[in-house]
Amino acid sequence: MCAAPSDLQRLLDRARGRSVLVIGDLMLDHFLIGRVDRISPEAPVPVVQFDHEEYRLGGAANVAHNVAALGGHADVVGVAGSDDSAARLLADLARMAIGTTGVVTDAERSTTRKLRVVTTRNQQVARIDYESDREIGGTLQDAVLRKVRELAARTDVVLISDYQKGTITAAVAAAAIEAARARGVPSLVDPKVPHIDRYAGATLVTPNHHEAEAVTLMRIRSEEEAREAAQRFRDRARCENVLITRGEHGMWLLGPDGEFDLPAEALEVSDVTGAGDTVIAAIALGLAAGGSLADAARLANRAAGLAVSRFGPAAITADELRAVL
Repeated sequence: MCAAPSDLQRLLDRARGRSVLVIGDLMLDHFLIGRVDRISPEAPVPVVQFDHEEYRLGGAANVAHNVAALGGHADVVGVAGSDDSAARLLADLARMAIGTTGVVTDAERSTTRKLRVVTTRNQQVARIDYESDREIGGTLQDAVLRKVRELAARTDVVLISDYQKGTITAAVAAAAIEAARARGVPSLVDPKVPHIDRYAGATLVTPNHHEAEAVTLMRIRSEEEAREAAQRFRDRARCENVLITRGEHGMWLLGPDGEFDLPAEALEVSDVTGAGDTVIAAIALGLAAGGSLADAARLANRAAGLAVSRFGPAAITADELRAVL
């Protein structure tokens, strides 16, 4: 039975102040925005007349931002460099009251920054990535593991946000899932396909349909194919539950109480960047508030409908979500 909007509103209200530990790849999204009126005489590329720039939290930092915007409390564990991007990242996290004691500095790494050149009509012209994606190890990994165990001991949900930038090693993933189990709280994973063997034992893994297809080696075009893919994915990942996000087709949930097809809630799709961050943040808070996985997924589905209507990574607020409920 579907939850009534009033039930989801109460779930959102109960989520206020709940704690989510976000472990993963911290990023900064940098947008250079301008007008395009002509093509360069030097090469067949547009000339962008600079207008303004924006910075937004990205990757695992965007997940934490969504948790905070929805009324929860987020702490992050991750790695940053010793550079200007790290300073801005940490300042922005602190401004959102997101705990940063779990951020470990590595002076030899570049803080991940994705620079996008975008027109005033939200058309992306180019993207430049500043990053070091080698896996952490040695004393750096040891420091991250200590932060995971320390902060997981006082959280309501442990969430892994894996962007395959080096933070989520096999040891870090295993420690996070084990810490959640020891604490008796859910462990959630936003996955990357090459790391599928690292998520064994997780409460929920949330692949998008491309990731689910890559893991299961099957196409997903129908509800029946989504059902079979979710079952295959669960077996392959050795996790407890699976939520496949299917873009304009909504979501498919394989949960403890059965299987659910959740139709898309978006009125208009502008950009799907970061929508997965919104989904897993909302599910985490729904579970932290004591909701069922099905109701938490329904709450997340509504939040995703708002996220994809905006350009770039977006944090949906509790008031905005309450308005559409």
